[in-house]
Amino acid sequence: MQPQIILLKEGTENSQGTSQLLSNITACQAVVDAVRTTLGPRGMDKLVVDQGGKATISNDGATIMNLLEVVHPAAKTLVDIAKSQDAEVGDGTTSVVLLAGEFLKQVKPFVEEGVHPRIIIRAFRKATQLAVEKINSLSVKIEKSNTAEHRALLEKCAATSLSSKLIHQQKAFFSKMVVDAVLMLDDLLPLNMIGVKKIQGGALEDSQLINGVAFKKTFSYAGFEMQPKKYINPKIALLNVELELKAERDNAEVRVESVSEYQKVVDAEWQILYEKLDKIVQSGAQVVLSKLPIGDVATQYFADRDMFCAGRVPEEDLKRTMKACGGSVMSTAHDLNESVLGQCEIFEEVQIGGERFNIFKGCKNAKTCTMLLRGGAEQFLEETERSLHDAIMIVRRTIKNDSVVAGGGAIEMELSRHLRDYSRTIAGKEQLLIGAIAKALEVIPRQLSDNAGFDATNILNKLRQKHAQGQCWYGVDIMKEDISDNFESCVWEPAIIKINAITAASEAACLILSVDETIKNPKSGGHDAPQMPQMGRGMGRPM
Repeated sequence: MQPQIILLKEGTENSQGTSQLLSNITACQAVVDAVRTTLGPRGMDKLVVDQGGKATISNDGATIMNLLEVVHPAAKTLVDIAKSQDAEVGDGTTSVVLLAGEFLKQVKPFVEEGVHPRIIIRAFRKATQLAVEKINSLSVKIEKSNTAEHRALLEKCAATSLSSKLIHQQKAFFSKMVVDAVLMLDDLLPLNMIGVKKIQGGALEDSQLINGVAFKKTFSYAGFEMQPKKYINPKIALLNVELELKAERDNAEVRVESVSEYQKVVDAEWQILYEKLDKIVQSGAQVVLSKLPIGDVATQYFADRDMFCAGRVPEEDLKRTMKACGGSVMSTAHDLNESVLGQCEIFEEVQIGGERFNIFKGCKNAKTCTMLLRGGAEQFLEETERSLHDAIMIVRRTIKNDSVVAGGGAIEMELSRHLRDYSRTIAGKEQLLIGAIAKALEVIPRQLSDNAGFDATNILNKLRQKHAQGQCWYGVDIMKEDISDNFESCVWEPAIIKINAITAASEAACLILSVDETIKNPKSGGHDAPQMPQMGRGMGRPM
């Protein structure tokens, strides 16, 4: 009898070998099933409720994956690729998860039959490389010289992204708005210069895009009604100064002998305040914004001099105003001069829905814009914001990488055909594997058809025939329940999305295939680990 050698700490679970690999693949498929039905214009939405009871209704792959809180170590890689796709290109998060899951599903039988994972991984690398080369050779470059044409193209890309979202009825309206917003920015296209404010009430069509900064009217004191609500070419002072009288501090002690001395203390305080206010008025500023509160004395003082003020402005809004209108945020009122004041063409305060908004238009310095979204329920507005984020990212990407391919499953079918043809030219196990990967790419058009309730087999057969005849832009047409040339019907996507999705999905699949053992360490600290009774016959226990 050999004595048993204990290598790992007691309670460590380790499972290895093919069975482990297969269980990882199964876990990944469970994650894919969670987002499978959200793909495409006819995709369903998911309602995810977290521990706090907050419900989120979303159609965005990355959002759903984030809310799912996946704990299975292998399945987490799928969540990561969805996040990376979201950060890198913004849209296509559902597609990337679907592709990775389908890749694994198609190679699962080979793993069961004992093909070594390394061979499969090599086939993946080869197939990805071929696919990316094919996308690059097929993609259509955009003419940037013709502005009207370029604009129309960007709108089509934004509309394609929005067609699978909650707001697809208004996609024409919103795609114009998104393209306007992105084109207002400067060359670097910084995302944080597009502000999104959600205002409940009104219809979606009441949403508007403001060329400049807008923020909700802050809490205001007496006297603000007398302030003018509109200025042309005002100077703007941005402060980080408190302009209000403080009640005497609690724990400060001032000993005074007579009332007149106490009066001096109070007078000094008023004096300080008036001095600050006087400095601000002399600087020539007409709009005063402060991060800290502006009290009623100050509000009234400014109102008497036809100036507008707003205190307690949120920091991000103040920063965007600073970037847009120029000037800088001052922490003292003493050295206000022309150089630190901002300027814009029009400032006005407008009623929008139930809220009043301060709006700065025509800013000189930075290009910034603000979207004011209107709509019914809070969840609906949040989902609208997420959808617009995807569209904004798409437009930014299309401006930076100027090549597009047809969406709606067209490019996937073409890649599938290309890989299948290639697989027949090589010998060895890779022939079967690349064939399997080619089959996996068909999951996108298949899922699009399934989600819309079409007969997927029928549609895929038609598509295979068209692609075999060399018509490479044929894809699923949701409207006609048939297939059509998606390049002509303007279903376009930036090529970079597809490249990113395929490389990320194949990397994730390779990663999961290369794991053949999972070791879970036991929870540390003996007492909080659940004490499970020993099952079966322990060492030395009688039968």
